[in-house]
Amino acid sequence: MDPVVIPILVAAIVVVFLVAATVRIVPQARRYNIERFGRYRRTLQPGLNFVLPVADRVNTKLDVREQVYSSDPKPVITEDNLVVNIDTVLYYQITDPRAAAYEVADYLHAIDQLTVTTLRNVIGSMDLEGTLTSREEINARLRAVLDDATGKWGIRVNRVEIKAIDPPNTIKEAMEKQMRAERDKRAAILHAEGERQAKILTAEGTKQKDILEAQGTQQAMILRADGESKAVELVFQAVHRNNADAKVLAYKYLETLPHLAQSDNNTFWVIPGELTEAIRTVTGAFGDRSAGSGPPPAARREGATDAEASDKDHVGAPEVEVNSTLALDAVAAADEAAKQAAVAVSDAKAEAEAAGETRLPGRPTASDT
Repeated sequence: MDPVVIPILVAAIVVVFLVAATVRIVPQARRYNIERFGRYRRTLQPGLNFVLPVADRVNTKLDVREQVYSSDPKPVITEDNLVVNIDTVLYYQITDPRAAAYEVADYLHAIDQLTVTTLRNVIGSMDLEGTLTSREEINARLRAVLDDATGKWGIRVNRVEIKAIDPPNTIKEAMEKQMRAERDKRAAILHAEGERQAKILTAEGTKQKDILEAQGTQQAMILRADGESKAVELVFQAVHRNNADAKVLAYKYLETLPHLAQSDNNTFWVIPGELTEAIRTVTGAFGDRSAGSGPPPAARREGATDAEASDKDHVGAPEVEVNSTLALDAVAAADEAAKQAAVAVSDAKAEAEAAGETRLPGRPTASDT
């Protein structure tokens, strides 16, 4: 080999080594701490950088992106002396690579221990229920303490979250029973409210129904009373228009009297005291008309005989007081009244036919027209 080539090759190798040792390419979101003869010199930024070979060396390579650190569950004692395991999640970012490399030996371990001590201070002043319901407060207090302590380490804590709070198994069972009891209570309350509303609605419906039925009955009674009053008024007007006197009314009274005993449910009935007076009125009315016309002797004798018999029965019969009840049986009383009424009516008709002038007062006959 040519002796000139060997030195050239050695020089080329030395040049390549020096170039490789001088040039440093730093990726994006990375920071390199450079030490010169063991002392911090500077921090390389992303891109192409030059250093002194042999004198400068890279001490630490740091990632300045936001990092996530999940710690293991740590036992913490609450104010009511219950041990709970709390698992936290930490979001942090390196803001000063030099401080992160030279101010603390292991910043992750330091942050983890600081989180545990802060949790014990915070949770120690709360009971279990407050711990379970105050996560936002715990997160805020943790972040304030960690951000203040890690600021000098060149680290910024962006967010701290409690991932899980695990109470003892016995407490879990008691909480489950309590939640079940609360659910049962709410279910019972809702069921009772439903029944209460149903009863209220039912009562309101019944009330409205009764009111409507009462109003309907009232209207029906009012209409019925109006109809009866109008009917009575029409009858009253017809009676006055035809100029009916006491004799006609007595005759109609006697026609209605036999119907009092037709009901099967009557065990006794009352004969008004006006019965004899009505009979006398009708008999007198037809008797007066027959006296002027001169009936045949036979009819007169028969009428006289019947009148004498009737007078005898009248004289012998006890006087009936107004609205007095008979001591006889109901059927016998009904038969007696019917017989008296039938006799009186038949006598009156016989005398009227004999006279040939049978007409009611207020009603003109064919001869009058």
